[in-house]
Amino acid sequence: MDLSHELPLIATISVGLGIAFIAGFAAMRLGLPPLVGYLVAGVLVGPFTPGFVADSEIAKELAEIGVILLMFGVGTHFSIRDLWSVRRIALPGAIVQIGVATALGYWLATAWWGWPLGGALVFGLSLSVASTVVMLRNLQDRGLVDSANGRIAVGWLVVEDLAMVLALILLPAFASHLGGTAESLTVGSKPLWYTISITFLKIAAFFGLTYAIGLRLFPWLSAALLKSGSRELITLFVTVLAISMAYGAAVTFGVSFALGAFLAGVVVNEAGLTQRFSSQAEVLEHVFAVLFFVSVGMLFDPAVLLRQPLEVLAVLTIIMIGKSLAALAIVLAFRHPLATALTVSASLAQIGEFSFILIGLGVTLGLMPAEGRDLVLAGALLSITLNPMAFRLAARFERRSAQAQADRLASIESMSAPSDLQNHVVLIGYGRVGRVIGKDLHKAGQRFIVIERSRDIVDRLRKRGIPVISGDAAIADLLTQAALDRARLLVLAIPNELETKRIFNLVRAANPALPIVVRAEDDDELEHFRTAGAALALLAENELGHSMSRYVLDQCAQPAKPLAGARHQLL
Repeated sequence: MDLSHELPLIATISVGLGIAFIAGFAAMRLGLPPLVGYLVAGVLVGPFTPGFVADSEIAKELAEIGVILLMFGVGTHFSIRDLWSVRRIALPGAIVQIGVATALGYWLATAWWGWPLGGALVFGLSLSVASTVVMLRNLQDRGLVDSANGRIAVGWLVVEDLAMVLALILLPAFASHLGGTAESLTVGSKPLWYTISITFLKIAAFFGLTYAIGLRLFPWLSAALLKSGSRELITLFVTVLAISMAYGAAVTFGVSFALGAFLAGVVVNEAGLTQRFSSQAEVLEHVFAVLFFVSVGMLFDPAVLLRQPLEVLAVLTIIMIGKSLAALAIVLAFRHPLATALTVSASLAQIGEFSFILIGLGVTLGLMPAEGRDLVLAGALLSITLNPMAFRLAARFERRSAQAQADRLASIESMSAPSDLQNHVVLIGYGRVGRVIGKDLHKAGQRFIVIERSRDIVDRLRKRGIPVISGDAAIADLLTQAALDRARLLVLAIPNELETKRIFNLVRAANPALPIVVRAEDDDELEHFRTAGAALALLAENELGHSMSRYVLDQCAQPAKPLAGARHQLL
């Protein structure tokens, strides 16, 4: 009995996930992102390869659920505050980079392949946006997520995601006009501006209604669910919230599932419920996201690599070279360090989720031929596979140019410490932790000098009259500009483990007697710095626990107060 025909849903899920696990595990062992394995698994169960063929219609619906949960997760982690902190570089940089990549893709599709306007535009847009999953994984593997460079890269990606959400909104409204003549810019008696206005009004109405109800209803429901203590109900609530709001947005307001799910996630985040609920749907999100990538792989015809090798190479060149060079030039034009430019450019040298969604929508709307989907999928597979190499090349280039950069910085007199500065504190990193330390030093009247690579922070500190050196403290010649021989203490307040260790060793070599205070990110790093002779090494979680314990013990030392009913019962 052929159960694949009798039970196509179970067969598609079991075989698809099983092969995805094997391929993902193999990819990981080879040093590649598991996402590459998931896409390969889709190719293996797709109609273009021999053997088992999964049900494409069922896979498509499962993929829709994957997109919904994926976009809901993006929405729950969308932070206006984080985006605002890097707005001066992320906002204009991402917009210009999207424009450059879209123009390159458009030129390639029209000048070389003769595609119509609509297909070329969708094709270019699909090459302009990087994969959230791949970028975050690569940044996490290198300890860069919480660094200044990592925050810029993530902020850049958020702007890209928002631009693609806007594209998903506008494409259906423009579908009948793209590629047409000037006379076709109206549909019957309704002009194009009317169609666009109605689309945005529907979205605004959906978000406004969701926002108004969600801010009142979601906190009340969350309190009731947490009080019940039922993890099953909490998980069910989050899943229903994501899928139902996406479905309601599509049916009632005519917007896409992806956009409805994203706005639902934004409302959950604005209601302050991300920490409570986002983890509850993570397992489902991961499983269905895998099915989404498997379903995308099923659409890919691997024969395109042999049939159109030059076209695939051209697409890969735009993704990994054209787009990355544009990002590199933009970051440097905004006077950010080379290390920041290299991190951002390497992070963007791939495409992923939104590219698949955009290209699929373009084919569905009849804007582009199916071969465009194969070319984009080929570019995604190859760029994701090669992306770790881009990071390695960026790191190598940074090391080779470090000494030259140090020589240039050392020649600028304003980069050195004031000649009368002595018995001072050297503060490396003026982020969230460094800013607190700097304010306390200033209040205490203790002189200090900051080493910071962010140009925005450097400019603000100089306006306040605080001595600051602009650049990478991991460059030996620049580090010595802080007058380490006259300092009384050095504080390492940056969150990057690799950079912290490198700077620690450079300081030790320059002035072995200088006491060093350093922050650690985990127990192994804490032990490393203590063994290496740090004057003080602190782990954030430990210090938070000690502070909370002191408060609890202080409260316990006070006379006990009567409890006011069930309100004080622990959940």
